[in-house]
Amino acid sequence: MITLKSDREIQKMAESGAILANVHKELKKIIKPGLDTWEIEEFADKYITEHNAVASEKGFDGYKFATCISINNEVAHGIPRKGLLLKEGDLVKVDMCVNKDGFESDSCWTYAVGKVDDEAQRLMDVTKKSLYLGIKEAQVGNRIGDIGAAIQKYVEDDNGFGDVRELIGHGIQPTIHEEPAVPAYGKAGKGMRLKAGMTITIEPMITTGGWEIKPVYDEKDDWTYYNTADDSLSAQYEHTIVITNDGPKILTSQDPELDKEFLL
Repeated sequence: MITLKSDREIQKMAESGAILANVHKELKKIIKPGLDTWEIEEFADKYITEHNAVASEKGFDGYKFATCISINNEVAHGIPRKGLLLKEGDLVKVDMCVNKDGFESDSCWTYAVGKVDDEAQRLMDVTKKSLYLGIKEAQVGNRIGDIGAAIQKYVEDDNGFGDVRELIGHGIQPTIHEEPAVPAYGKAGKGMRLKAGMTITIEPMITTGGWEIKPVYDEKDDWTYYNTADDSLSAQYEHTIVITNDGPKILTSQDPELDKEFLL
């Protein structure tokens, strides 16, 4: 279901998004070689709870954790695992949803663990920029396809990376996943027309190889996560945004000045 949010609802979603953004900002300080992924889970869950909010991935479709943690060739929906230590040169993606007073936000960020090689750094840079290129297209009167087309052109045509097709962005609020579907690929001028008050996530998942992914079933936690089909490296960045008559507004911003620079 697609609902157009009021100014009050947008403000409440921004409050939720601020908590989520602050978790990511704090994670930047602690992610390093030797860190157990379970420590990321515990830190995020505690931070969210201490700020009178709820980690809303917990219980969603049977998921048990506050975070999804995906490393290197793991594209998305990875599980925090006790005893899995981050290594120098890893890329770790941390994806979370926060519910504050009934209002949702959703954001994923990719972190370099220690020093990464040139290819991994370029992948991170291209993926982050592709997110903002998609956000720039989230204008009243544009179409969903305009968002994906901008991302796909930059990722595949300009940089030769893979743009994952099977996992996509989505509407958000009143639940984590609402209509419309928001692919990070597509054709300009196609799809639903965007209206002021729509709240969506944009979340390109980009690889150094092909765009295909493969499911991996974890029997212990009865959960499926996804790897790149060719075991290539992957990165993901995601923001929750609202479409306004004055342009897109990021509700999970970690750095408004940096956002402005990307969106110029």
